[in-house]
Amino acid sequence: MKLSQYNYSFSPNMLAKYPAENRDESRLMVIDRASGKIEHSVFKNVIDYFDEGDVLTFNDTKVFPARLYGNKEKTGAEIEIFLLRELNRDLRLWDVLVDPARKIRIGNKLYFGDDDLLVAEVIDNTTSRGRTLRFLFDGDYDEFKATLYKMGETPLPKWIRSKVEPIDDERYQTIFARHEGAVAAPTAGLHFSKHLMKRLEIKGVDMAFLTLHVGLGNFRTVDVEDLTKHKMDSEQVVIPEETAEKVNQIKRAGGKVCAVGTTVMRSMESSVSTEGFLKPFDGWTNKFIFCPYEFSVANCMITNFHLPYSTQLMMVSAFAGYDLLMEAYKVAKEEKYRFGTYGDAMLIL
Repeated sequence: MKLSQYNYSFSPNMLAKYPAENRDESRLMVIDRASGKIEHSVFKNVIDYFDEGDVLTFNDTKVFPARLYGNKEKTGAEIEIFLLRELNRDLRLWDVLVDPARKIRIGNKLYFGDDDLLVAEVIDNTTSRGRTLRFLFDGDYDEFKATLYKMGETPLPKWIRSKVEPIDDERYQTIFARHEGAVAAPTAGLHFSKHLMKRLEIKGVDMAFLTLHVGLGNFRTVDVEDLTKHKMDSEQVVIPEETAEKVNQIKRAGGKVCAVGTTVMRSMESSVSTEGFLKPFDGWTNKFIFCPYEFSVANCMITNFHLPYSTQLMMVSAFAGYDLLMEAYKVAKEEKYRFGTYGDAMLIL
């Protein structure tokens, strides 16, 4: 498969600017890979496709307020910092993206907040936009982290809308978010409400959790026509032993193992035994999945409608089948489904 095969007629008007009024009332497209049939429903009806003895696997990462606005020393030029990951707790070192990056050099000081409450020094240039910052802060670590996060803003993708609103603080987070470390939400999980989770539990559908801290690399532009030459950024993954055991037990019994989102699918496919079962894991993955690919663990998945040329679209096409997925996207446009982070959902059986 080539990059050019993952284009489709797209308009920004197709993107959802806001989430559905209720989490579980987005629209749901259901695709049956065996028959090629496409159905239309509402997300809360996803329960109808699962039975006792099936398992849904979720990503319980938690998004932190990763976007900061400040000023450069001397010139006072406005800058935007996107926190990527903490490198050293004691030294207050962080990998960040800077915008605009052109005039931010090693040794520059950056100021954030009223009365310059937080100061950072640029100590390394890692990429064209990337920098390593050392935050200069006199208090202890908990005070520093609290100050940093108080100044931060929900890192809503700017292609949704430019202004972050109070609704985003809650809705750009899954209800089961627990382990902090993501700079973007695992969007398929945003559709699950407490009520829906309870209904699934009562029906006997099992739930398992893993953690993949979503980084900006998940959204990095693919700029090579030959997909074998694209390199994904590494992201941190934890698959607990309990999750592996639960998934493998249901897989052996022939039940549905559903990956809720591309991050869950990528995590599971990053830690597979030679027999095709899920292994516990604590490390990093840069796995890139595209056609053709033979999946080992999950036999169904829930996902959103992804943008052209995105790695998520490539993975989903590998799972659903390229031709069927492109047909589904054509139908989605005709039926006015909402695309993107806050958009509608797809269940692939």
